Amino acid sequence: MIQMSADAFETLVNNASVLEHDSFGPKVLRLEDGSFFKLFRRKRLFSSEAYSPYASRFANNARLLRDIGIPTPEVLEVYRISEPSRTAVHYMGLPGITLRQAMLDSNEPERDQLAERFGQLLGKLHENGIYFRSLHLGNVLLLPDGQLGLIDFADLHAGRGKLSDLKRKRNSRHMQRYEQDRIWLFEQHSDALQKGYQAIAGHPLLGSSL
Repeated sequence: MIQMSADAFETLVNNASVLEHDSFGPKVLRLEDGSFFKLFRRKRLFSSEAYSPYASRFANNARLLRDIGIPTPEVLEVYRISEPSRTAVHYMGLPGITLRQAMLDSNEPERDQLAERFGQLLGKLHENGIYFRSLHLGNVLLLPDGQLGLIDFADLHAGRGKLSDLKRKRNSRHMQRYEQDRIWLFEQHSDALQKGYQAIAGHPLLGSSL
C-alpha cells in the first residue's frame, strides 16, 4: 500500500471527474486517463478497516475472482491517504453494462438466457467458497463478449472449500431484497436461474423458493 499526501490527493481530485460522493466527500473519481479511483473511509472507531482496509480487500478479491475466471476491474495500485484519512484503490474499469440494465433492455427469451448465465456465475462463486452478501444485478456487468464480470466487491468473503448450505440459502435470500431482481430471477425466470446454477453446482439453488 502506497502512502499519498494531502497535496497529491488534492491535485488528483482537481484533475478528475467526481462520479460518486457523499457528505464526507468524493467516493469514486474518473481520472484524466479514463481509470478510476475509489475511496474508502473508516466508518466507526472500532472497525475491520483498521486492520484490513477495504481498498486492500478490493484488490485481493479482484485477484481471487480473476483466478477462478470471473472478470473484474484491473487493479493498478492501492493507497493510504493522509488527509482526508482514507484508503483508495486505483483501477481500470470493465467495459459493458450492468446486468440489471441488460435485463431491462431485453425481451423475455433474452432475459431467460441472462438469468441462466447469472445462475452459472452464482454457482461458480458458491462452489469456490465465495460469499458475496451484497450481490445484485447492479454490480454484475454484461461484457461485450457475453461474459459476466463483477464490480464493487470489497465485502466479498472467501472460505476454504465449497460454500455451506446455510450461506447459500442466506445469499439467495439477500438477493431477493431487491424487488426487480427478485421478480426477474426468482419468479419470471427462476427455471433459467436454476438451470444455470445446477450446471455448475450439480444441485438446485437453496433458499430460492418464495
